[in-house]
Amino acid sequence: MYKIGIISDTHGLLREEVMSQLEDCQLILHAGDINKPEILTTLEKIAPLKVVRGNNDKGEWAEALPEQLRFTVEGKNFFMVHNKKDFIKDRTGIDVMICGHSHKYSCNLEGETYVLNPGSCGKRRFDLAVTMAILTIDQGQIEITQIDLPH
Repeated sequence: MYKIGIISDTHGLLREEVMSQLEDCQLILHAGDINKPEILTTLEKIAPLKVVRGNNDKGEWAEALPEQLRFTVEGKNFFMVHNKKDFIKDRTGIDVMICGHSHKYSCNLEGETYVLNPGSCGKRRFDLAVTMAILTIDQGQIEITQIDLPH
């Protein structure tokens, strides 16, 4: 089983509860609004990291981050951006599309593609839940679990 931790919108805060959820992941995905490069340094110590730049990621360190990523893990094709409005129209061959930005968790199977927003696991915004996701790939099957964190 291959385990991926998916987070977004940390906004400079990396909670201990998030760190403990990521400990046994083989890969971490961050869908933007990191705000501090130290967050990436810390995450890279846990597992390999793939990240996209969010609208609040400013400065020289953030300019080096891609705005979108396509990659394959365990034979599954992923596409990741920060804002859902930047999703590509043609989802052919894409198994999982990931975004952040709204701070609201959502996970839907649209046709053959999972569309996932892990929500925000950084600073709590308004009365929204603090969430992240764990995606597992086991014998070619994808399972996505919402993780609700204390706030």
